Amino acid sequence: MIRECIVLAGGLGTRLRSVVADKPKCMAPVNDRPFLHYLLQYLIRQGITHVVLSLGYKSEQVIEWCEQADLPLQFSYAIEAEPLGTGGAILNAVSHLLEDECFVVNGDTFFDVSLPAFYNFHQQAHSKLSLALKPMLQFERYGSVQLDQDARIIAFLEKKYCEEGLINGGVYLTSRAYMESLQLPAQFSFEKEVLEPQVKNGQVYGYISDTYFIDIGIPADYEQVQTDFRS
Repeated sequence: MIRECIVLAGGLGTRLRSVVADKPKCMAPVNDRPFLHYLLQYLIRQGITHVVLSLGYKSEQVIEWCEQADLPLQFSYAIEAEPLGTGGAILNAVSHLLEDECFVVNGDTFFDVSLPAFYNFHQQAHSKLSLALKPMLQFERYGSVQLDQDARIIAFLEKKYCEEGLINGGVYLTSRAYMESLQLPAQFSFEKEVLEPQVKNGQVYGYISDTYFIDIGIPADYEQVQTDFRS
């Protein structure tokens, strides 16, 4: 089982500024605790022991909180001097890993995936890059994902209204060796320059997990999570 996870928490959080000013999205208060608190508790329950935080905007707030949080985790910090894009952030963070393979999660999304089950799927598929996919009904905020019979991702479809489908839940499983082998620049989009080309090559697999999912990137879902996380 993999014990390391990269948390992508360097975004500016512009869509949340109306309700959360002067904080990174991962530090948005949820019932008087940062959203990051709940995400890290989830990772602890899943067996993670080393977290690499990919940080940018107001990184000092995140580091100060982590150093005082008294959690059973080892923290490393991959700080962007300038925005590197989602891909550049992952590539920058993998250099802080202690081992080769790692999970990657978004710092503004909570997707209650069983990481051990996800890892078993990844191994059985002999995959170098796997995504956790969330089944959804009646959605238009997200693009949808298509799989073949072997759980390979065959297409990412543009955002449009769907009665039902699978979305990219923002939980990945990959490795430092794989990311470095792609020989990409320091600044790039993970979605455009890794996922889309590798899907065309039949190299990306999708693991379906019909578990709790929320993305606090917009005010309505940020309000929803206040209720959801009370329990």
